[in-house]
Amino acid sequence: MAMRSRTTFKKRQKELARQEKQRDKAARRVQRKLETGSPGDRLSDEGLDLEDDLTEDGDDVLEPATPSEAQ
Repeated sequence: MAMRSRTTFKKRQKELARQEKQRDKAARRVQRKLETGSPGDRLSDEGLDLEDDLTEDGDDVLEPATPSEAQ
């Protein structure tokens, strides 16, 4: 019977270690998210806001070609 309780104890220790590791990872993930901010903010800060670049002038808008123009 000693074998049975030892394996249960090992399982419990392993489960506690897994839960602790999961909590640590979640805390690191939250910390990283707070430090970097949202991805949308980074794009506009770097000047990569594509919506504004495309709508500045109407020349960038593509129109479908008619069959006579395609040939």
